[in-house]
Amino acid sequence: MIVYLLWHIRHAPFLDGRPSEHRDEHGELIWDEEDGDDLKILGAYSTEQKAQARITSARELPGFRDEPDCFLIDAYTLDEDRWAEGFSTLPADD
Repeated sequence: MIVYLLWHIRHAPFLDGRPSEHRDEHGELIWDEEDGDDLKILGAYSTEQKAQARITSARELPGFRDEPDCFLIDAYTLDEDRWAEGFSTLPADD
């Protein structure tokens, strides 16, 4: 079974006043949590159409309406393992 996770990304403004980048050269939504971008999950839906309907209603709400094109629908298969090979942590640069 596939579920559709709906995310919204609020892009943090840069302190130097330059505009935030919302999409890459291919039109794909981009974000960087280290730069202060904030990801919110709005819900998990049984169909992509239900997730799209939620986008329509969320665009009317404070905060979400400020970035109406920063929604992401991500399809996931239930009971399918992720990160099956673990991960490594690299030391932070000073």
